[in-house]
Amino acid sequence: MGLAERRKALGYSQESLAHTLGVDRTTVGRWENGKTEPQPQLRPKLAEVLHVDLGELDVLVAQLPASPQESAGLPPRDHYGSRDTDDMIRREFLRAVAVTGALSALPAEGAEALENGARRRSAAGFLRMNDHLWQVYQLARTKGSVQLVVRDQLAALNAALDERSGGEGRALCGAAGELFQLAGELAFDNNRYTDAAASYTLAATASKEAGAYDLCACALVRLAYVDVYECRYRQADDILSAAEKVARRGDSTLPTRHWIASVKAEAQAGLGNLRACEQELDAAEKVLDLGPGRNRGWLRFDGSRLAEERGARYVQLGRLDLAEKALTSALEQDGLAEGQSFRRRGAVFADLAAIAAKRRDCDQLLAFGSEAAQLARASSSGYVARRLQRLRAEFGPLVRNARVAELKAEMDALSTT
Repeated sequence: MGLAERRKALGYSQESLAHTLGVDRTTVGRWENGKTEPQPQLRPKLAEVLHVDLGELDVLVAQLPASPQESAGLPPRDHYGSRDTDDMIRREFLRAVAVTGALSALPAEGAEALENGARRRSAAGFLRMNDHLWQVYQLARTKGSVQLVVRDQLAALNAALDERSGGEGRALCGAAGELFQLAGELAFDNNRYTDAAASYTLAATASKEAGAYDLCACALVRLAYVDVYECRYRQADDILSAAEKVARRGDSTLPTRHWIASVKAEAQAGLGNLRACEQELDAAEKVLDLGPGRNRGWLRFDGSRLAEERGARYVQLGRLDLAEKALTSALEQDGLAEGQSFRRRGAVFADLAAIAAKRRDCDQLLAFGSEAAQLARASSSGYVARRLQRLRAEFGPLVRNARVAELKAEMDALSTT
């Protein structure tokens, strides 16, 4: 039995079920033919109306009516074309950006839009859910565990975009801009740079249409990161300069411009410009003047990582004594000392191992490198694995040591998983 059969068995028409749930009749129709799935916030109410639990509801939703291919005895066609979760996410956000672009071109509906409280609550609901997803992503030790939830939220956003127009278009564009950035973070952490760049570009476009300048600037910062990690520092600096201009139109009480300065410091270090790098780091440190509580889910720059960032930049520039001092200070901070962030600790140990490699200190290289590799495995973090991939290039003649050769092989394995 599928969703339609259960509805009919209980005596509901599509229209009466839609009225009970507060949705449009066509929404119920799309659920039943498999074009969309019930939004997460509607599932408990739908299960109650149909007298099933959430697990049984999932089974009902999964039971689709026979397609023409199946009726003809042909293999059923996959709705997405692939069962790969990342592919589903890509298809969802590419579809959503097309719809948001169309909606943003429509004129606002004035008083009618202002009077429609239900629609405003819909946009607010997506923003609240996005905030929750950013928190889950930030706290998750294995970032890939968030993928399925992001896919479901994208599907729900697409369903809402199908039903909304005019005045709410801008609000939903802002929600889409947030969600595109989160999808990009997941792709980036999985070393899918092209997918990440596409997602961040879409995020910047949707945010611009929403008039959300800080959100747009943050999307550009994340896009610049793709170039930074591919050592395209000049291109990254150009994007960051654009982000600076956008941020000037945003909220000066948010740390957007300070985060931009932090990333510009990394680009300048890559270009070998010590003075410009330190100027940007000093500008980033002014975030401490803003006080606590000025962050959003998509903007997590509060100065807590400044010591490790400064240390990493000095490693890039070959200023090893300055780097070691800053990185040691970073490890003594509460968040890192208590092991609350595998990714951050892994990155610091990778930088300390790089210092050891440059000094040809085999014992410290093995100690710090092994710790970083262990943390990369524990977090399933592509971010730490990328840092270790760069570290391998620093081994030089130390790789003749059997234990260093084993460590390199371990890092090779991490970079291919």
